[in-house]
Amino acid sequence: MAGVATKGSTLVNRLLTQARPQLDTFLRYAKVELTPPTPADIPAIRQGIGRLITGARTGAYKNLTVREAWLNTLVTMEVVFWFYIGECIGKRHIVGYDV
Repeated sequence: MAGVATKGSTLVNRLLTQARPQLDTFLRYAKVELTPPTPADIPAIRQGIGRLITGARTGAYKNLTVREAWLNTLVTMEVVFWFYIGECIGKRHIVGYDV
């Protein structure tokens, strides 16, 4: 029984040693990407929304390459899926509300 405990602790230590670089990378990106916008970011957000509206009005979406259109479609699908997952979590049912 002591041999199993020793092997288990050795395995856990090795796993932690190997996972540490990936975890550090994840935490570094999480600190940057998952922070809410600051008041200094608001002008850039407004400019981005303005460019989006201007592009929709002028038809700039017609000049996209197939790759850019595909990437935009994937990003849109991801946002919709996360919204749907949030709805399912919020209502605690896959279909319909518990009335």
